Amino acid sequence: MQGLAGLGAGVLSGCAGLTIREGSKAHVVVVGGGFGGATAAKYLRLLDANIQVTLIEPKAKYITCPGSNWLFAGLSNLDQLTVDYQSLQDRYGVKLLVDSVSSLDAAQRRLRLADGRSVSYDRLILSPGIDFRWDAIAGYDQSAAEQFPHAWQAGPQTTLLARQLQEMPDGGVVLMAVPADPYRCPPGPYERASMMAYWLRQHKPRSKILILDAKRSFSKQALFEAGWTKHYGFGTTNSLIEWHSLADNPLLELNQQSRVLTSEFGDHFHGDVLNIIPPQTAAGIAVRSGLADASGWCPVQLLTGRSLFDEFIHVIGDAANYAPIPKSAFAANSEAKACALAVTSLINQKPVAEPHWLNTCYSLIAPEHGISVAGVYKLDAAAAITTVKGAGGVSVRADVEAAALEADYARTVYRSLVADTFR
Repeated sequence: MQGLAGLGAGVLSGCAGLTIREGSKAHVVVVGGGFGGATAAKYLRLLDANIQVTLIEPKAKYITCPGSNWLFAGLSNLDQLTVDYQSLQDRYGVKLLVDSVSSLDAAQRRLRLADGRSVSYDRLILSPGIDFRWDAIAGYDQSAAEQFPHAWQAGPQTTLLARQLQEMPDGGVVLMAVPADPYRCPPGPYERASMMAYWLRQHKPRSKILILDAKRSFSKQALFEAGWTKHYGFGTTNSLIEWHSLADNPLLELNQQSRVLTSEFGDHFHGDVLNIIPPQTAAGIAVRSGLADASGWCPVQLLTGRSLFDEFIHVIGDAANYAPIPKSAFAANSEAKACALAVTSLINQKPVAEPHWLNTCYSLIAPEHGISVAGVYKLDAAAAITTVKGAGGVSVRADVEAAALEADYARTVYRSLVADTFR
């Protein structure tokens, strides 16, 4: 690959900017090293090695949210879910800055980092992920999450929740509070409940998981419920999993001392383990920089991923509004590729090709029982995203052989997605 030399003046201390190497067409900075940002950085270099790419990510190693639910069933661990950025640097010439962005000066096209450095850009791709709405349930805030984990960002919260599950007495109750749409990984709570139930069935079979859902229905619901019926007695008095819609009776308050969640109509839910997943918004840097609208998410021009509020900033992944595409790692990877192609075209002053996007989401109900949903998306005549008719869909076979194949596919797709993004 051409153009893998250093950054000329490089990263200077204090207020100095990160300069563009002589001969470079442009300097593109990518903020966020998850499935969206890492993919964008890699594919920018693949598409045009003369574009200088800098990836800013606060962690030297990244723990993937996909696959993290498997930890609750003993099928994975954090080491197996951890990736680094060495290949992006060594193979593709991406410059990595391990730091966080404290502020964005869009007028000057300059980022200020937490350590005081500043980085200038010609175009910026933001893929910062999510933040949480801590005001949704009284008594549940960021400090309370250290006792009642959300585990919606893989890492210490995941291991904390798994440890609480293991320490819970047999006959104990797990309360899982699930937010309304949109949020990261729509089927994620239900796969988590499945993986927890699988472990409980073996080690604490008298226990129960209560899902308290802010929605009336959820992704792949019929498939999940069929699997829960098969494996966990769903619908019977001895079911390991119960699902309750609280769409008309939302949760309002957490009493930390008594471990009780109270709803609007005064219903009280007591749990031994509380997994509270808060409503979500775009990450703080996007909101503080004025790139989100009243919904809390970042609207974009769908053809290019460009922010509707800034000509030189593009937003992808969970922080952006690409509805009806769900917020998933696979979708972020797809959005990143389309955005990288658009940015490369803009830099080279070429027409931007009309994008198509893909999403595939596999979930495990048991180690040998997988289900999936897939979608293919394009722009319609009004420049809105629409599904491609006849493409995608959900699992249609329910026999043992098909379920086992889907479980194998779930693991294979995870490995392929990680390789495509980080290696």
